[in-house]
Amino acid sequence: MPSPTVEQLLRELHDSLALRRRPEDVAGLIQELYGARGTHLDPATGAALAKAAEHSLRKLWHGYTSMLEEFARPVGAQRQLARAATLFASVPALPDGAGDDPARIEAVIRRAGEEICRAYGQNDFGTDRLDRAERTAAGLGEISKRQYNKRFRLLRRMEAKLARLIHEQRRRELTMTGKGALAHTLPYEVFAADPDAAAFIAYVTARGYMRSVFTNGRQRQVHDEIAEALFQRLRARPEQTCWFAVAQVHPTADVLAHLSDQDIERLLLRWNGVLRRAADLLADAWDRKPLERDTMIVRRGNDSSTWNQAAQAWNTARAHWLALVTELGQEEILDRFCPGKVPRLMAADVAYWHRVSGGGLHPDTYVWAELPLPWEVLRGERECPRPLVEAACARHGVDPVAGGWTAPRPAARPVPFRRTPELVHGVAVADPLMAGAMRSAGIFSGKDKRAAAREWL
Repeated sequence: MPSPTVEQLLRELHDSLALRRRPEDVAGLIQELYGARGTHLDPATGAALAKAAEHSLRKLWHGYTSMLEEFARPVGAQRQLARAATLFASVPALPDGAGDDPARIEAVIRRAGEEICRAYGQNDFGTDRLDRAERTAAGLGEISKRQYNKRFRLLRRMEAKLARLIHEQRRRELTMTGKGALAHTLPYEVFAADPDAAAFIAYVTARGYMRSVFTNGRQRQVHDEIAEALFQRLRARPEQTCWFAVAQVHPTADVLAHLSDQDIERLLLRWNGVLRRAADLLADAWDRKPLERDTMIVRRGNDSSTWNQAAQAWNTARAHWLALVTELGQEEILDRFCPGKVPRLMAADVAYWHRVSGGGLHPDTYVWAELPLPWEVLRGERECPRPLVEAACARHGVDPVAGGWTAPRPAARPVPFRRTPELVHGVAVADPLMAGAMRSAGIFSGKDKRAAAREWL
């Protein structure tokens, strides 16, 4: 079998920006990329890549991971579109991909609605349907009441499906942004223009996409020794590095120093948009069931999945925004506008674990509880200037600069590389085959343990 070309490897690395490939597998691709290019690696980089790549699936005897290698995709409206094509003469048969496109779904709903004299948004089954006289006047006398109701109900369901699809697509987009910043939006041409930058971006993104572990300590840091070795290659050749691409995932001061003011402003506009989309999802989750702000422990009725995904996206966008504002020398903006961080919701059992092990609530939770809600600040409904944030931090013993409340966090020191664990609902399991069986049986899922064990055995 012929070895892959440089372009094939770059495209596979680019594809990984929207997937959940293990960092070990990405490191293996980077090794192959440098080999295909005939690049001479310094001993530190070569040893670091080899350390990770030796655990890639291509080199393991089983070549298997029990964890999905992509972010969950929302279920589209393919079934509803197929049904609409059978009921409405103006709706043609559409390819499966149309069910994932909100614009095409809406166009079908509007076009089909014209056949039964229904305007988009007319969903009240009691007041928006036409009676017999109205159907006759509209030229629909040949359609029976049953057939008219069937079409009306389908379009009403399609509008509800469209709203859910848009919501889930926004959640998925923000989940990827929260974990991997803007990596998944990089065009291939920008990504592939600098293979060294591409290698760093792909590896750091894979590290960011790693799943959270069920623990009462800190989660694994993104910047490890392999990422540091790849980054040092960029620093050694600053004139050839595509720093604009790197800044979309790693906005440290030494990276942003290579960007023009115009590039920084472009990134600011993009992160402003992410902040607004994240704030909208946070507000939506809050409006459905307000949270217990003083503890941030999940209560019945809280949409913890939406909240935690939006919170992570908000904090990532906020950290990038702070770094960009600081690099532009516009810190005075914070004197008027300094929205706070957003903590994730915590399960009650994890909170109890923290308490019994001598810990407690993170001090940031107390600061968050005193500040205006982020979406209220973005909408201009409440003010959150830097002095207000600093005062709240001071009351709870939090350093507003080191804690990332009023300034970019200091660059993290690289941590040692550790293999990616196989997780079953956040619990590490040594063997991937065992992990797959345990997940299928519902182990660690909150189901009845005896029933799950009987099913598994």
